[in-house]
Amino acid sequence: MRRAVRRVLFPAAGGGQLLAPARRRRPWAVYVGGVLLGLVVLLALFPHWIAPHDPAAQDLTAQLLSPSLTHPFGTDDFGRDILSRVVHGTRISLVIAVVTVAVAVVLGAAVGTIAGMRGGWTDEILMRATDVFMAFPSILLPMVVVVALGPSLTNTTVALIVVWWAPYARMIRGQVLSVKENAYVDSARMIDAGWWRIVRRYIWPNALPPFVALATVDVGFVILTAAGLGFLGLGAQPPTPEWGLMIGDGLSSLLRAWWPTVFPGLAISVAVLAFNLLGDALQDRLGGRR
Repeated sequence: MRRAVRRVLFPAAGGGQLLAPARRRRPWAVYVGGVLLGLVVLLALFPHWIAPHDPAAQDLTAQLLSPSLTHPFGTDDFGRDILSRVVHGTRISLVIAVVTVAVAVVLGAAVGTIAGMRGGWTDEILMRATDVFMAFPSILLPMVVVVALGPSLTNTTVALIVVWWAPYARMIRGQVLSVKENAYVDSARMIDAGWWRIVRRYIWPNALPPFVALATVDVGFVILTAAGLGFLGLGAQPPTPEWGLMIGDGLSSLLRAWWPTVFPGLAISVAVLAFNLLGDALQDRLGGRR
């Protein structure tokens, strides 16, 4: 799914061509996505003020209580308040996603810029290494890395960065190859402008708009992938209130109680939807600008 979105946003990754301006504007996507994202950020910033209970507090006399005024999302197998765990899990998922995308963008931009500007064997070596990382599905390689390093939130973030940097490197390389052929870049070379100045003034400003749109969408995909690793037991470990781990823990009681799995799943859906809507709206506004 993530690669399909990339093909839509960047149909010619190697050539660096940006999309033509979108014909339709969807302001509702900005409003809905902004409201949902605001809610996610609010929960991530102030979980201790919003959560009604301690997310790790166990009460074996209150196991699997259905949603009520006391526990709006019910309780899990250990009597822990699910609403409190979902709220605290927001910060964990958002931090993993933002750190992963930020580091991936920086690393990918550096590799792609060097490959595009240097060319020759440097370009070949860097792009073949990039192709190796892009050949793996976005969930398989993180699983291998986490198994090798050991399951933890830190190792999950590292594993996701290993996967996410490569597409950014190829995209920025495409932008470099496209922009460096323009006449104004040749003029800059004629006045002895260094390659770093050319990159700062001509390459990156042209590549920034689609990068912003794609990075916004990717935050949602990282949240989903991190939840998948947690669900498999390869991410956060108990009793950490991480959304994927909560869904995995709730499967054992799914036939008796639906709320331990449904509410963390809804939280993931809301977060992913928020970033997808905003990314789509940003693509409409920025994707076609040169």
